[in-house]
Amino acid sequence: MTDIHVTEHLFIPLADGTRLAARLWLPADAPAEPVPAILEYIPYRKRDGTRGRDEPMHGWFAANGYAAIRVDMRGSGESDGLMDDEYLQRELDDACEVIAWLAAQPWCSGRVGMMGKSWGGFNALQVAALRPPALKAIITVCSTDDRYADDIHYMGGALLNDNLWWATIMLGYQSRPPDPALVGEAWRAQWLERLEHLPFFPALWLAHQRRDAYWRHGSVCEDFDAIACPVFAVGGWADAYTNAVPRLLEGLKVPRLGLIGPWAHVYAQDGSPGPAIGFLQEARRWWDHWLKDRDNGIMAEPMLRAYVEDWRPPGPCDPVPGRFVGEAQWPSPRIVPTAVPITRAGLRPDVAGPVELSFRSPAWTGLAVGEWMGTGVAGEEPADQRHDDGFSLVFDGEPLRERLELLGAAEVELEIAADKPVAQLCARLCDVAPDGSSRRVAYGILNLTHRDSHAEPSPLEPGRFVSVRLKLNDCGYAFAPGHVLRLALSTAYWPLVWPAPAAATLTVHCPGRLVLPVRPPDAADAAIGFEPPVRGAKAPMSKVAEGRMTRSTALDLLTGVATYVTQGEGGLFGEGVLRFDEIDTTLSHSLRRKLTIGRDEPLSARYRLSQDYEMGREGWRIRIETRTAMRATATNFVLEGSVTAFENGAVAATREWSEVIPRDLL
Repeated sequence: MTDIHVTEHLFIPLADGTRLAARLWLPADAPAEPVPAILEYIPYRKRDGTRGRDEPMHGWFAANGYAAIRVDMRGSGESDGLMDDEYLQRELDDACEVIAWLAAQPWCSGRVGMMGKSWGGFNALQVAALRPPALKAIITVCSTDDRYADDIHYMGGALLNDNLWWATIMLGYQSRPPDPALVGEAWRAQWLERLEHLPFFPALWLAHQRRDAYWRHGSVCEDFDAIACPVFAVGGWADAYTNAVPRLLEGLKVPRLGLIGPWAHVYAQDGSPGPAIGFLQEARRWWDHWLKDRDNGIMAEPMLRAYVEDWRPPGPCDPVPGRFVGEAQWPSPRIVPTAVPITRAGLRPDVAGPVELSFRSPAWTGLAVGEWMGTGVAGEEPADQRHDDGFSLVFDGEPLRERLELLGAAEVELEIAADKPVAQLCARLCDVAPDGSSRRVAYGILNLTHRDSHAEPSPLEPGRFVSVRLKLNDCGYAFAPGHVLRLALSTAYWPLVWPAPAAATLTVHCPGRLVLPVRPPDAADAAIGFEPPVRGAKAPMSKVAEGRMTRSTALDLLTGVATYVTQGEGGLFGEGVLRFDEIDTTLSHSLRRKLTIGRDEPLSARYRLSQDYEMGREGWRIRIETRTAMRATATNFVLEGSVTAFENGAVAATREWSEVIPRDLL
């Protein structure tokens, strides 16, 4: 460990005159002995938004011989300029300029690594595809190679309801002002300009309902060969972005590693649900190898190290039982695709022959879904699936005689007909214990108009059978002896995805196939392990007030209307009102979601969010109130939104939107 120096705020100049705000952790001896730089580049405010996470991570990297720098993108934090959308070419070009600036600093050796989680993981991949000369390696965490297939907007061609949730959060985030303690009196004019320019994010994303050029931009799967530097891809089974890790390992040609734990949308040193690991040490091994030319054995690790989870009852569990395993290459020749028949008898052969089975789920089927993207707090996990199984077409296997271990993605192959031109299929693979409780292992969703293409969907011809292959999310899971595999099919998955315009009945022609990625035992797994988590010094902070997180569902037995409500008070996930002591800044973030839908009335779906964000100190108090709502007719989506910004209790600015967007086979 070495002493470090922290620069609270500096500006990085760009060629067009824009300045990007940054926070820098530097080894004290770096001016005399230059070191490689590690860049994290996101829009979430290095001053106060990610301070609690940044300090112990980037400070640790600096104490271990790296210049660590957190840069706020154009239009965010104290950076100049305006933000128009996610992942625009300007964002990526700015990053290339930042990397060149870093490499030219006297304290930098000329080598730069880039890392990030979520948005920062996305743009690490996207910037790597642009090949800036000084960028020598990246670590991408909880990210995706395909912005349409695996991001917070769409899943299987269906609209994720988190599209509006995330858009509402972004409206609040991008309404925050620069800190006058850093930029002086110009902060207010800069803030008002941002508010005036603020995009209506949900409408931006809902305008692109198929995989068009908008989504292809920034999707590195379009050309894996564009990435020339080594890639370390990290994810967690409780997160929503994990499918990208095996795809990256398969598609890239550069030196690469994959790591998947039981974690949610967090860095693995903070891994929740646990067990957390010494991820910072793993990252240092990676950086030492590629930025300092130290042969430390990191590239002798299996290409994929993944956690295989064991049974635990549905609901919260931390740590998750299981173990890490390794595959020397991916796709692994050891993984055996094993077909299980789907018949009227269940997941087993049926001597009676072919049969057609019809089903239509209530529009609120899916209330046990949990969150699309886990963040590591209790209540996000899928609940006991018996609630949703009861409204689904269910196929059960025989009780297992021996342990069955899966690693990879299961696939469902069926012939299906619908009685409507637009319909949805949800498939869930569940583990049913001897006591009858049902744990969701993996799931997939398909807007059946996207059965052949996400770029060129086509309506269904009512009554006509079509072949469907639905790939479920990747998983690492072991079924115990005596347990039963269950495949549950439903025509809705609310509140996860917005419903099709009309309730559809699906007819399945059996037999079909469930193809499982079966992994045989490997004695070498015993050698795979990690050091315990370490971190640098925490950012000094105080809890000003306790927070609260609530989740509830209700079903009105008279009207058939289901209501789903989540509410975080004092913190987005109930973490409480916090004060960063060093900068005398207090933050409070509350958000309430309410989704309602009738049993057989998809057009009755309603979604409302209210969000309040407060920040500041004595003499400078900012409050951002955000309200959004969505409904739909058979032909259009209707979006409404407002932002009201307050300075010291007085209204500083207001924005209102109302958008009607045609439905495109959605």
